[in-house]
Amino acid sequence: MGLVLLVRHGQASFGAEDYDVLSETGVEQSRMLGRALADQGLAPTAVVHGAMQRQRDTATAIVDGGGWSASPILDDGWDEFDHVGVIARYVEASGVGEPSDRREVQQVFENATARWTGGKHDDEYEEIWSAFVARVVAALDRACAQDGITVVSSSGGPIAAAFAGLVDPSATPAGLPRLWRVFNTVIVNASVTRVLQGSTGRRLLTFNEHGHLPRELVTYR
Repeated sequence: MGLVLLVRHGQASFGAEDYDVLSETGVEQSRMLGRALADQGLAPTAVVHGAMQRQRDTATAIVDGGGWSASPILDDGWDEFDHVGVIARYVEASGVGEPSDRREVQQVFENATARWTGGKHDDEYEEIWSAFVARVVAALDRACAQDGITVVSSSGGPIAAAFAGLVDPSATPAGLPRLWRVFNTVIVNASVTRVLQGSTGRRLLTFNEHGHLPRELVTYR
């Protein structure tokens, strides 16, 4: 039996020149998560992270906070999708101007991901939606194949894809993206989604746990 904890990375540096760096808040969120898991008596047999710096540094901070000896290992199946490229393709196709505030940024993001997941413009993307989903499913299979507790440091996109597939395994090609977009917008930084792999199959236990974070440290970017 295996328990997989899917963790969204801590807050990154939104609006900075290099987004792929944890902010001070992101580091603290991740350390607090590690302490909270250790207080629950959890000790991972494996800590896994994607190839992005914010995912790797989140894994390291979780281990530090938990006081564990586990050495984080790489599985790039947990990488985030190329949201910069997805947005760029949408902007080029639609001719929209540069968004001026966070609300407009969010609207552009939602429109861009809807276009990407729609499958009608696959020739424009380096990684198409169906390939992204298959990559995440394979990464989840690898994590669930391990005994004990596996902590995975990933991003909102992969976690939402894994969760959507478990919520509705029979979702249609149109239905899965709708679920994914809903879940992807609400996943909190340094939150935990728990998946249990047992003798009767794979089950969801929780989604987006973030009670270990005080209100002032709850962030979504």
